[in-house]
Amino acid sequence: MWCPEGLDEVEAELLGPAEDLKGKDVLEIGAGAAQCSRWLAAQSARPVALDLSHRQLQHALRIGGGIPLVEADAGALPFADGSFDLACSAYGAMPFVADPVLVLREVRRVLRPGGRFVFSVTHPVRWAFPDEPGPEGLSVSGSYFDRTPYVEQDDDGNAVYVEHHRTVGDRVRDVVAGGFRLVDLVEPEWPAWNTSEWGGWSPLRGGLIPGTAILVCERD
Repeated sequence: MWCPEGLDEVEAELLGPAEDLKGKDVLEIGAGAAQCSRWLAAQSARPVALDLSHRQLQHALRIGGGIPLVEADAGALPFADGSFDLACSAYGAMPFVADPVLVLREVRRVLRPGGRFVFSVTHPVRWAFPDEPGPEGLSVSGSYFDRTPYVEQDDDGNAVYVEHHRTVGDRVRDVVAGGFRLVDLVEPEWPAWNTSEWGGWSPLRGGLIPGTAILVCERD
């Protein structure tokens, strides 16, 4: 799944047809518990799951599946140039880094020529609205152009969660500055079958404003 809307890679084929994934070296960035990597392995790809969080990778190890797990920063990938055919990130890493161009350049470096990087983030438009699933989440409460990061702190004032806002234009420029060609910008519509509410996600909001942006990028 690429997003809370429920867009499935089997349906979307943003990485390419499932039959073409066989034998491909794929890097999942911000893998969490490596759900996407396990799906890729089931398609006979050769995934590597990378995350900064030791605890998330412990969950991946507990779940199993034999996926290679790497704890590392997405801005300093510990791989040789041209190690992978594809890279993917479903709400991993990209929303949480202050310098997305650095990450994009690193991903480009470890991809082979013609390699594709697909990543999903919260749609930039959502930043102008309260993160509420009901009607209160449909009224603009802030400036779309305010790029101040969202930060949660613990009792000692330490940042425990940080998410960075980029406008649509910012994201496109980041992709180009990172050395990629933008192939597609996918804005999944909320499907009728999805009746779930989760955090600020709901059928009400999803039917009116976009929730996810998926950027499909290729290294020329």
